[in-house]
Parts: sequence; C-alpha cells; structure tokens
Amino acid sequence: MNPLASTDTAQDKYVVPGLERGLRVLCEVGRGEGGVTAPELARRLGVPRTTVFRLLATLERLGFVQRADNGRDYALGMAVLRLGFEYLASLELTQLGAPLLERVRNEFNLSCHLVVRDGGDIVYVAKAAANTPLASSVNVGTRLPAHATVLGRVLMADMTLEELRALYPDGTLPVVNAFTPRTVEQLHAVLLQDRRRPYLLHEGFFESGISTLAAPVREQGGSIAAALGVAMPAVPLETAKLERLARSVCESAAELSALLNYRGPGAAYGFNEKLNGMVA
Repeated sequence: MNPLASTDTAQDKYVVPGLERGLRVLCEVGRGEGGVTAPELARRLGVPRTTVFRLLATLERLGFVQRADNGRDYALGMAVLRLGFEYLASLELTQLGAPLLERVRNEFNLSCHLVVRDGGDIVYVAKAAANTPLASSVNVGTRLPAHATVLGRVLMADMTLEELRALYPDGTLPVVNAFTPRTVEQLHAVLLQDRRRPYLLHEGFFESGISTLAAPVREQGGSIAAALGVAMPAVPLETAKLERLARSVCESAAELSALLNYRGPGAAYGFNEKLNGMVA
C-alpha cells in the first residue's frame, strides 16, 4: 500500500470543492493584466458557465473581484489588496524589521524599505517614510524588476549562473536604462562584484535622480531573506554622513539577520570598511 496515496485520500475528505473552485477562479482573475470574462474563466477551468457565474457573484459580493465598466470583464477587488497587506503585516520579517526601518528613518530623515524577492521581481514589504517633499513614493506591495534595481542585486547576490539561467531562461533581460545588465551573463558578472561589498550604493540605477544604499538581511542557514535599503535624492553627501548612513544600514541589516537566527559572518558588523570600493 502506498502511504502517500493513503495520506492524500485522508486529506481529500476535508477539501471543500466549492471553496477550491472559488479560489481557482480568483487565481485566474489575478493572472491577467486586464479583465477576464466569465466564459473565458469557464473555458480555462473546465467548469460550467453557470457555476463560474455563481462563484463570481459571491466573490464580487465579498469584494474580492469587481466588474469593469463594460459589465463583462472581471478584475481583482480591493479585498484582495487588504488581505495582502494583512499577510505582509503578519510576517515575522516585517514585524521584526519595522522598528529598525524607523530607527534609520528617524536618524537620517530618509525613506527606508524592506524588500523580498519573488521570482524575477522585488516586492516592497515594509516602509518607513521620510517626512520630506522628496520622500520615496514607492508603497508596500510595489513590484519592480530585480535585475534592474540595487535592492534586487542585493537579493540575488548569492545566486549562481545556473540559478540565474533558470530564472531567466531566455538569457536576455528587459532594459530599463543604460545601467541595466542586458544578459544573464552580464548580470552574473555584476553580482560577483557585489558579493565582495558589505553594502551597495548606486545613483540612478533604476530611476534617474534617486540613489539607493542597501545591505542584505540573512536568515538562519545563511540565505538572503531580504534587502534593507534607503532611497535618497542623488545629491552628493558629505563623506562623514555617508559613512554614518552606510554604517546604520549595515548594522540594522545585521541586527535583523540576528533576529532571524543568522549567526554567520557579518552578523555583527565591526564596520571598519572604508567607502573605497563600496560604491556599485
């Protein structure tokens, strides 16, 4: 007797088919960039149209989907966004990281972010916004291409060439500006340089006029769990202030790593490094 088969059978008796179909409908609605019609959903899922219409009506009533002005297309509703924010707020990473982001923000009056990687994208999961007209406009939940951002480079720094090729099977990368690596090989060469730095600092790597300074947050076992960084206007800072900012970001990232049970190299920065060679 196959023990896995028996386990699956035991679990199946607790599955609610209607709920499963409703969640699959919700996932399909979220897949498209625009809206999707009920007949198209029925075709994709192999479910009768009448069933799909009932599921959509229920999801619409609860706010998880909404209809476009034409009355036929469905898109995700605000309830999904609220659920996503509640999920982010429940993460241990964001709970532990929030006070550290606020500490950096309060010391330098710069917006401080915590970012994770989801495939080829970075996702902002926590933010401490600066109280200035030039504060970062990026919000929690924003997704940006990992290969074209400083924060993404921090998150991918430990990836091998084989892992990058699996992530980008086409071998070419979408170009954002002149700084963007064009190929997987170019990205890998950049990451090899990044690994030798305790933090990255780059002006205009993704957005002109904005500089980003970021350091990795590691979890138990040593893998990179997040990137902690600040966004600031691309205005030259005094060397002493830049060193203090870099120290604060690195020490905050190391402190968060320690809270995540990381005990490897760099868990507590002595930070004797000078700026030379630290700028990406």
